[in-house]
Amino acid sequence: MATFLFDKIIFGPVRSRRLGISLGINLLPATKKICNFNCIYCECGWTSESKADKALIPSRKEVRDALEKKLASMTEKNQTPDVITFAGNGEPTLHPDFKGIIDDTIELRNRFFPDTKIAVLSNSSTISRPQVREALLKVDQNILKLDSGFDLTVQVHNQPKVNVKIADLIKDLKKFNGKLIVQTLFLKGLYKGKIIDNTTPGELDAWLKAIETIKPSEVMIYTISRDTPEGGLLQKIPVSKLKEIAERVNRMGIKTQVSG
Repeated sequence: MATFLFDKIIFGPVRSRRLGISLGINLLPATKKICNFNCIYCECGWTSESKADKALIPSRKEVRDALEKKLASMTEKNQTPDVITFAGNGEPTLHPDFKGIIDDTIELRNRFFPDTKIAVLSNSSTISRPQVREALLKVDQNILKLDSGFDLTVQVHNQPKVNVKIADLIKDLKKFNGKLIVQTLFLKGLYKGKIIDNTTPGELDAWLKAIETIKPSEVMIYTISRDTPEGGLLQKIPVSKLKEIAERVNRMGIKTQVSG
């Protein structure tokens, strides 16, 4: 249960198993997780039940200043990141100035490292908001979560604190017209005494149907790699199984990336 929080606005660079050398940006407090999901596998632990203290959220200026300082330092050291990634302690698109911060980041990226990509890791819960969708369409890699094609499975695996209906979510993902990457975490195990597994034939058929409808540019298929908040009751899915799933996506003409 050794989950962790990111204690700074800018962290890394670190080697990401999916993105390469990644410089991270945390738009949320350093002392608590703020998210509208409560995923049972989240490396940042359980989502706090207390209301967020907006004073703890870094301002747009603080994020810009911290990123500019870090990129200038990396330039001096001749360190080039593959990607600047919005991740951190919860859902980055919940920041009230998310769109403006994306604009600032694009400007700074273009000045310091024009070949570096910008990525956002999001749980997809806010993509119906025009400003969020507009901001995501500006970045190189908007990586959006879809862990299942079934409402019940999402309720168990992701435990959203907002109303999430898979049919509506798929429609919203489809509106990106292919300019998105779908990320799906596969796992199995026990949760509250019940067997869970989003790799069963029925689960995969529903998920593949959703992928076929959304038609993303790429699908990132992965499994747990760090400690999870519920302890040791969740199991990794073998890489061989992940590759089998990826092959079914590849047959649709959609690129995949597998991380075990």
